[in-house]
Amino acid sequence: MNAVPATPSSGQQNLALWGSTFAFTVCFAVWTIFSIIGIQIKKDLGLSDTQFGLLAATPILTGSLIRLFLGVWTEQYGGRIVFSLVMLAGAAATWMLTYAQTYPQFLLAALAVGIAGGSFAVGIAYVSKWFPQEKQGTALGIFGAGNIGSAVTKLLAPMVMVAYGWHGVARFWAIGLAITAVLFFLFTKDDPGLARRKAEGIKPVPFAEQMKPLRNLQVWRFSLYYFFVFGAFVALALWLPRYLTGAYGLDVKTAGLIAACYSIPASLFRIVGGWLSDRIGARRVMYWTFGVSAVCTFLLSYPSTTYVIDGINGPMEFRLAVGLVPFIVLVFVLGFFMSLGKAAVYKHIPVYYPNNVGAVGGVVGMIGGLGGFILPITFGAMNDALGIWTSCFMLLFVLVSTALVWMHFAIRRMDVSRHPQITGDTDLPEIMPQAGR
Repeated sequence: MNAVPATPSSGQQNLALWGSTFAFTVCFAVWTIFSIIGIQIKKDLGLSDTQFGLLAATPILTGSLIRLFLGVWTEQYGGRIVFSLVMLAGAAATWMLTYAQTYPQFLLAALAVGIAGGSFAVGIAYVSKWFPQEKQGTALGIFGAGNIGSAVTKLLAPMVMVAYGWHGVARFWAIGLAITAVLFFLFTKDDPGLARRKAEGIKPVPFAEQMKPLRNLQVWRFSLYYFFVFGAFVALALWLPRYLTGAYGLDVKTAGLIAACYSIPASLFRIVGGWLSDRIGARRVMYWTFGVSAVCTFLLSYPSTTYVIDGINGPMEFRLAVGLVPFIVLVFVLGFFMSLGKAAVYKHIPVYYPNNVGAVGGVVGMIGGLGGFILPITFGAMNDALGIWTSCFMLLFVLVSTALVWMHFAIRRMDVSRHPQITGDTDLPEIMPQAGR
């Protein structure tokens, strides 16, 4: 429950928020580690694009599937202990990764490394307990900016890999995550709701009770939104180094740097998305997100094409292609609006389900995370099947268009149910005052 007898001090709120954000940043850096070391492993094992996509996405699968359970356990036992245990388990798995030698062994190790990604559901449930409803959008936006951990990996991992090999990257990242787990446990406190329950001897809400809101179709609509704004973000964060080295012939360092520059704004501007959701409403932010994303993915999906026209004086040839600079600009714009959408989706959850943030946030995060697992594999398979680099953006265009249409008609249906007279009006200026807006 979010209501507590005493309001936490600003110092306690800041400690919980910034401690969780830092911890999530480190977890996200570990979670996306294969976006860099996977390129070297691909060369060493001679993997296809589909196999590489599966390897890069496998940690995302684990981190997604366990989010539902971790969210519920956070509601029951508190974010402080659950978050710390998740980080320790992720650190151990990342260290053990260095002993893998065959492709099946790497896949198994990647499944275990994915535990770090489950930290998102823990942090969402933990942080939301410290803030009143009118500030939760901003707070959760700040916490979600821990996605920047993906950029940390893309910036630092190539340099570490050159000096110490991919084994060195895994070991350094494992040590960093273990240290973070210890510091988090030592310096943070139980959330106010858990502290009150302990003081009053109240038992945790049963698992079955926590699951009841998942019967609502609305929860699954939110999940589709997050499948795109978060799942596609993770997928692109993993896929961009491979895309840039293949489509534009860049070396891995340059590709990693560009991908990191994509991840940084796509993470930090989540804070802006949370603030905007508090100020103007999450629904409006979602319209902006899906509308602009549809335009960007449409432009990015156009394959490089050479045209020959039978002109008056003979054949005329010209070429349409998205150059590297326009590509980077479009991807950055896409990442910016994805970041706004990520915050807006999670602004909905404490408002609609204040007593079930762990369960609802867990399932939405799970579906979103599954996007980060499914999409890179699909990107690789489409490359192998179609032989077109831009096929990944074709898929994203279909996905975001579907989400936009569903959201619009769901909102329209709610408006009509609340204001039946709308169906009889055709002049928009007359509808607004009659609807009481």
